[in-house]
Amino acid sequence: MTITILDGGMGQELLRRGHRGKQGLWSAQALLDAPDVVADVHRTYIDVGARVITTNTYSTVPSYLGKAGMADRYVELASLAARIARDVASAASVPVKVAGSVPPLDESYRFDLVSADAVAMPIYESLIRALDPHVDLFLCETMSCIREARNGASAACNQARGRKPVWISWTLAEEPGAGLRSGESIADAVRALEHLPIAAFLFNCTTPAAIEQGIIELRPLTDKPIGGYANLLHIPAGWTLDNRAVPTGFRKSTPDEYVAQATRWIDLGATIIGGCCGIGPDYIRALSTHLATPEQ
Repeated sequence: MTITILDGGMGQELLRRGHRGKQGLWSAQALLDAPDVVADVHRTYIDVGARVITTNTYSTVPSYLGKAGMADRYVELASLAARIARDVASAASVPVKVAGSVPPLDESYRFDLVSADAVAMPIYESLIRALDPHVDLFLCETMSCIREARNGASAACNQARGRKPVWISWTLAEEPGAGLRSGESIADAVRALEHLPIAAFLFNCTTPAAIEQGIIELRPLTDKPIGGYANLLHIPAGWTLDNRAVPTGFRKSTPDEYVAQATRWIDLGATIIGGCCGIGPDYIRALSTHLATPEQ
């Protein structure tokens, strides 16, 4: 069985390299101030074994950029982020694909803040058109509810028109088995996308335990590739980038522990594995090394 290894989180790696963006702009600030650092993060993930890198477009959306009066620059910055990733992938000594991140348009996990369809769709369409010339696939990630996922995936599939794969990745409730962040079931979420040519189904930006249970529920629902990329950051209910509900810290997990968790996902049928917030190069290296080591 071939396992596709994704990269890990971008934001914490930018912080580790000394780039601390403004709160509202988050990782998009690095595209303005330190594009070379963004490129270096991509290269590091490739060096440790990732064969899919994700564009730094998670916060190149009007809601975040608007906090600095730059809402109208989201297409420009998304295109820049995609070009950076493409250039790094093209220069790599191994085959590397670029996934165009299609993120929530408002706040992560906040299904209650998802924009009306009439507002969301034109933004998604513009964002995806900006990514298209530079990416190999579209990754609609951290989708917190059925409607958010349907909007992002519909826009991506309409643009891709069968030329490029579209992956969907939902974020799950922290409690294993509780469905999406919205409380909607995984079965209903899959069913809502049956009319679209989704190439892979994943879960991300939640606990490893929630992803494990999610994979158990997802496997009988599809014959498409499935997978996951968990986070280490604990986010309280009601969190946004700007409010006072602050993250309560990182869950303790060593790279070896994360590999053990990811191995269970693989045993359950996952073939696409990576990392989200807090999962850095050491974790991806450990995962890559483990998968490359013949079983005794």
